[in-house]
Amino acid sequence: MPGEEYMIKLMRKYMKGSWLWAIAAPLLMLLEVMADLMQPTLMADIIDVGVATGNVPFIISTGLRMLSFALISVLLGLGCVATSSVASVNFAAKLRESFFGHIQTFSFEDLDTFKTSSLITRMTNDIVQMQQIIMMGLRMASRAPFTCIGGVIMAYRLSPSLSMVLVVSVPVMLVVTTFLVQKSLPLFAAMQTKIDRINGVVRESLLGIKVIKSFVSEDNEIKRFGAANQDLMNTSIKAMQNMQLLFPIGNLIMNLSVVGVLWFGGSMAIAGNMETGKIMAFINYLLQIMMSLNMVVMMSMMYSRAMVAVDRINEVLDAQGSIQDAPQTPDTAKAMAESGYAIQFRDVSFRYHNSGEWVLKHIDLSIREGETVGVIGTTGSGKSTMVSLIPRLFDATEGSVLVGGVDVRAYPQDRLREKIGMVLQENILFAGKIEDNLRYGKSSATEEEMREAAEDAQALDFIENIEKGFGARVEQRGRNFSGGQKQRLSIARTLLRKPDILILDDAASAVDMVTETRIREAINRRIGSCTVIIIAQRVAAIKDADTILVMNEGEIEAMGSHEELLRLSESYRHVAAAQLGEEAVAHAG
Repeated sequence: MPGEEYMIKLMRKYMKGSWLWAIAAPLLMLLEVMADLMQPTLMADIIDVGVATGNVPFIISTGLRMLSFALISVLLGLGCVATSSVASVNFAAKLRESFFGHIQTFSFEDLDTFKTSSLITRMTNDIVQMQQIIMMGLRMASRAPFTCIGGVIMAYRLSPSLSMVLVVSVPVMLVVTTFLVQKSLPLFAAMQTKIDRINGVVRESLLGIKVIKSFVSEDNEIKRFGAANQDLMNTSIKAMQNMQLLFPIGNLIMNLSVVGVLWFGGSMAIAGNMETGKIMAFINYLLQIMMSLNMVVMMSMMYSRAMVAVDRINEVLDAQGSIQDAPQTPDTAKAMAESGYAIQFRDVSFRYHNSGEWVLKHIDLSIREGETVGVIGTTGSGKSTMVSLIPRLFDATEGSVLVGGVDVRAYPQDRLREKIGMVLQENILFAGKIEDNLRYGKSSATEEEMREAAEDAQALDFIENIEKGFGARVEQRGRNFSGGQKQRLSIARTLLRKPDILILDDAASAVDMVTETRIREAINRRIGSCTVIIIAQRVAAIKDADTILVMNEGEIEAMGSHEELLRLSESYRHVAAAQLGEEAVAHAG
């Protein structure tokens, strides 16, 4: 079964350093089982020898031996719990770390394929399932066979004739268990998928809580969650019903076995062929064997869910990111010097997941080093998608994107992206401090460098007015800052990097015109020979650019300076007139 093979592969990889604990656990359990298996035999001796002859000293000495074995069994059990816990927790911690690191290699397209809610479920719930199966496996899965085999041996030593009861009951129990486990496995797989769905609904509702409350849609969200929750409940009930059948069936087989032992054993005792103490001991061994089979039932339930979890974990770990580094590294500086162009698009077309409508169509564009390019266009015209191809957040479906005269697919991703500073439309801040967020741009930045970048981004004033300044707390996703403050902090973070290529994707949409002008002036002073691409909705933000692109339905409709576009592009002239006024446009024309 694939899940078993995957589990073995994962244990070999992530149990390194924990094998001693993993080996110690079943060894301790073996010793505990041996101590437990001595108890019925000693009890039989007390009944058949001590009680039958009235030998009180023998009863006391044998009872003390039983007590000693019980204490040893407790200590060995505690040792098994400790060692199995250490081994399983270490395994889960290493797997979780590797899983998270692997996710970081995924492109945006890969993340869309797996869905965020599903990745969270796999990293938490699924890995916990694997941790539990290892911990319980080192305890129950080792105890069950040891007890079963040891119990059969001890029972056979007491009475080979009565052991025939076990020849019937044990195989029946194993067949029933196997059948019900196989029947439940697809249902457990469906349960994990439905947990993904619940996580997705909860995540959407929490992220969109402002929209929900604005439209008074709480009842709709409750109904949507209720439907997903009901779906999970129905599937869980079906899966558990199958597995819960194992317990009454197991008890029925165990009770019938006890009846069989009492029937045949009683007949043998009446005939004088067997002592009463041995019958009691045999029943105890029978109960131990059946209890070990009940452990198998419990393990089967956990095993079914764990194997589903294993397949889901490996589905992610085996997935190779759609964006991979080339085997050879080019000399970036030399390539730039020879090219003369910072960025080139050569007949670039793009569509998401290589299917559906084309988002970009046959883009041809050359941007020289140090040039400032403005991009404007209607919503959905492909502006953000186009600039996302430069740092390889996506790869072009057709054509090629070049940086410094070299196809971006030939660069190692980290080397390419460390040369590019990008302020995205969605300004994300991470939980921590302001200075921690700014150092995403440059980890070794000094306080003076942070102050300079914050001043250029027009963020220094509000930072200094906050208690603790750069050490002020940032809540998750920056929810304790306004949209304009988050944008300015994001710009400061990018400026701190001092990139060769600066991409501003509608980066100042949440600030006023005066602040935007100051930021733009500061960037112009700071960038030097930096190549700048500015995506904006406001003509004022890009009218001083060396070149302006007008995007429409994934194509470059027009290209030129502000004055040239006022003469050549009707759509640009219309937008400019609406924003700057007819007089300003007429004067420029």
